[in-house]
Amino acid sequence: MILVIRRLAALTALCSIVMAAEAQELSVLHIKVVLLDPDRRPTPVPRHALLISDNPATSTPRRVVTDVDGTANVRLKPGNYTVESDVPVAFQGKAYQWTQTLDVVAGRDTVLELTVANADVEAVTASSATTTAGAAASFETDPSLALAQWTNSVVELWTPTAHASGFVIGGGLVLTSQRSIGTATTIEVQPGPRLKVAGNVVVADPVRDVAILRIEPASVASIQPVPLRCGQADAPSVAEGQRIVAIEAPVRAPKNTTPGAVNRITEHEIESDIYVTRGGTGGPVFTNDGAVVGITSVGDDSSGRRQSRARIVPMSDVCNTVATAAKMATTAAAPGAAQLPVESERPFPADALKEAAERRATNLIPYQASAAAFDVALLTPVFTYAAQYRADQARRQERSTGARIANLGQSLERLLLDFGNWSEYVFDFPPVLLVRVTPKLVEGFWTKVARGAAMTQGMAIPPLKRFASGFSRLRAFCGDAEVTPIHPFRLERRVSETEAIYEGLYAFDPGALAPSCASVKLVLYSEKEPDKADTLIVDPKLLQQVWQDFEPYRAAR
Repeated sequence: MILVIRRLAALTALCSIVMAAEAQELSVLHIKVVLLDPDRRPTPVPRHALLISDNPATSTPRRVVTDVDGTANVRLKPGNYTVESDVPVAFQGKAYQWTQTLDVVAGRDTVLELTVANADVEAVTASSATTTAGAAASFETDPSLALAQWTNSVVELWTPTAHASGFVIGGGLVLTSQRSIGTATTIEVQPGPRLKVAGNVVVADPVRDVAILRIEPASVASIQPVPLRCGQADAPSVAEGQRIVAIEAPVRAPKNTTPGAVNRITEHEIESDIYVTRGGTGGPVFTNDGAVVGITSVGDDSSGRRQSRARIVPMSDVCNTVATAAKMATTAAAPGAAQLPVESERPFPADALKEAAERRATNLIPYQASAAAFDVALLTPVFTYAAQYRADQARRQERSTGARIANLGQSLERLLLDFGNWSEYVFDFPPVLLVRVTPKLVEGFWTKVARGAAMTQGMAIPPLKRFASGFSRLRAFCGDAEVTPIHPFRLERRVSETEAIYEGLYAFDPGALAPSCASVKLVLYSEKEPDKADTLIVDPKLLQQVWQDFEPYRAAR
């Protein structure tokens, strides 16, 4: 019996050694597929299917598909492999396919670049699409390949009350839909995660639903402008049933393409089945071969869903407005060339947020301060994650017990239900410090008199308060240095069917307002008295608590 046990133990150990050795031998093959556009700019090939076979073959080929950036990573055992296209890809009138043989070495990554230089190339004809790949197959004609060259041309647009997409059209001009940016006259334009600049609205046409912004041309000098072909004989047109694709830049998410089809064409609108993310409208719409035919805009869907069907502004309306903007841009005031603060690309560690939320789930009181006319709350990702965590727990308990949990707490309800258009931004837990500014409630003089008179008659009426004035703007100082916010948001708060006030929701870099500052000062202004400052010196103890909340984020660098 002992001998059997020893043999089993030895066999188990041997298997473990073999398995560990096999696991250690696996190496990574990095594949990148890139073609050149007509201007010889690199264009990644997304969603290209490749077959990987070992030599000599021991099993059926492994099929992998490239990501949106044209790359694919595969873990393989050491050996000799053949990588070949499953189906040729068509681009700019030519078909490309690859067959490459390479060695994968143990303990070392291998890079394989599939380019024009090592591709088998042939012209695309009506017959070659079937004769080359067989009657049941055709060349890949994924529109995202034709559109890849325009993805960098799409930019994010930020206003205090809205987020939208836009796209560069040359000369420092950016095109978007007027509905998407509202009545804003200055816009923050963000071409990429590390760059954001100021933009001025040159033309806003609410009838045609077109807006054109001007930014410093040097800030987008490396970005290829989207050609509009206004007035040209080869200007693209669309027909009912035609396939089209929109590019959008959603809030805190990568740019993406959304395919659809034209349902109906009217004089001032292209109706389609394209759904765009809320906060992502204003981007370009293309035909499958990469010609722009319109702009996505805010539809009439008021359901509050994350995605809604977009209306499309046709190029006929766009071109009329562009002609006007080109003339006005020469005399309009130039926007500033300085780069504006941006969020860090590094997220807050999810595990750290969950751990902190579990510790804090019973304490959802924000870090609070008070000025003469405003209440101020300092909100960290730890706090907003804890609020969301608590709400999720309550919902699960309701579903399991069937009983409604009524006492979630006023602060939690406020967090979950009262961030307006910026709720999705807040509850994506960006690594920023949020400063929320809420006007205080006051009781008017004559209301106090009336309530006092009622009391003399034995009637006890509770105080009838109203907001003194809405929030206008905030200035923040670290010592004597003014700190520019990443986002100066405003929240519209309805107080009646006909009346609304604004709150402030400013996003700052987590290290900008820190205990290392000699002092942190917030200067607040109201709509009623826009030149009168309401100054608040933030308690150093609050700053220390905020600093501690961001400790896991700093430690994860």
